[in-house]
Amino acid sequence: MRGETHALVDVAGDARVATGHAGGMEIRGAIPTAGLADGVVAVADGVITRVEPAGGGISPDTMILPGLIDIHCHGGGGHTFATTDPAEALAAAAYHASAGTTALVASLVTAAREDLLRQVRALAPLVAAGHLLGIHLEGPFLAPGRRGAHAPGLLRDPDPALVTDLLEAAGSAVVIVTLAPERPGASHVAAMLRDAGVVVAFGHTDASYACMAEALAAAGGKGLVTHLGNAMAPLHQRAAGPVAAALVAAAEDAASVELIADGVHVDEGFIRLVFATAAPGRVVLVTDATAAAGMPDGDYVLGSLPVIVSGGVARLAPAGGHDGGDGAIGAIAGGTSTLLRDVAHARAAGVPLADATRAASEAPARVLGRAGSRGSLATGMTADLLVTDANLALRRVMRAGQWLELPAWKQTERQNAGLRSARWRRLTPTCGRGIRPTRCAGRSRRSGGTSRACGWSTSARGRAS
Repeated sequence: MRGETHALVDVAGDARVATGHAGGMEIRGAIPTAGLADGVVAVADGVITRVEPAGGGISPDTMILPGLIDIHCHGGGGHTFATTDPAEALAAAAYHASAGTTALVASLVTAAREDLLRQVRALAPLVAAGHLLGIHLEGPFLAPGRRGAHAPGLLRDPDPALVTDLLEAAGSAVVIVTLAPERPGASHVAAMLRDAGVVVAFGHTDASYACMAEALAAAGGKGLVTHLGNAMAPLHQRAAGPVAAALVAAAEDAASVELIADGVHVDEGFIRLVFATAAPGRVVLVTDATAAAGMPDGDYVLGSLPVIVSGGVARLAPAGGHDGGDGAIGAIAGGTSTLLRDVAHARAAGVPLADATRAASEAPARVLGRAGSRGSLATGMTADLLVTDANLALRRVMRAGQWLELPAWKQTERQNAGLRSARWRRLTPTCGRGIRPTRCAGRSRRSGGTSRACGWSTSARGRAS
């Protein structure tokens, strides 16, 4: 162990643990993003200190993934980020953390000026405290004909005065703003945002190929496309439109494109096309999740619009009272998935697991300018990581070197990213016989010493049945 004493955690159901110092441990399993079939991640004081091949001797049935980062998320677990209650926003973030998203950007839908200002002021302290990576304003500068689940009466041309007010209210908390590049004033506002250090995303747009290409070129390689293929004109051989312009820019390593690979927003063929076309690191998997993520079918609200979730798919409800274009009654109204499940959908579509995982970790960190501190399993990086089984069923979540206490799943839920339902059970209060450490990865086997409780809460992760 190179002169250090660590707790060695083999998280494949049983655990071998040696006496360790506070805050130090080694976690063993396959590490797809490092190309290791059997590797070790060493962690101390909240930072990854080493990633290397293991010594052999076992064939791990677990995988270690970097903590996932979602840069387009409106809520989850029955909670929304479009709120003035910080506790509700924290609850939404906690739901996604329990599902493997260790960091996220809180997205706000189109709302009235005063509502947006109040929401931004409520979220800004959570960004300053590190609970959120930032705020994403998805609207109100969107195309009416491609509004999706945004209130049509609140859409407006890009407004420098409103942008100034929002940025002042948020301090440095606003990190992404989505706008339609064809709307009057878009180029000026985009320049204002870039000068303020904000990532400009283009989406909910009726832009032509030329308009989208020009907007992305002006971003100087830092442009982003909001949920590619959704809320924009489809690709056509005689009117290539924004989808083609975005794919060309991504292929030239000149822009990044969001992709909601949840099995609802885009199909498997489109997922493969985007990954096959874009330069490495230019596809960013996102959930576009709403408060309905992780919740039963039923009635919900997105911004000011009523939403019905049926079969896990969220759509605008007839009570929305508007029709036409991409914002018709029945339009998809955000996502209900988690980012780990989206990684699994991309994998099922034929995308290599390492590439799908990087699209949900390294790529979003790069968009936010945080690739030097998080988003990958490498020495010196923040110790955010997931432990899963071979089917991507979640077992453990570590954030900044600390294991999160995951909820005891008492209902059948598609937490198993192998796309099968998984029933999660509670663990017994102790690790078993002869356990020397004070904490472990779950069930443990005899390793000598005195039997004791492991200290890991019974509400920790269970095993899929």
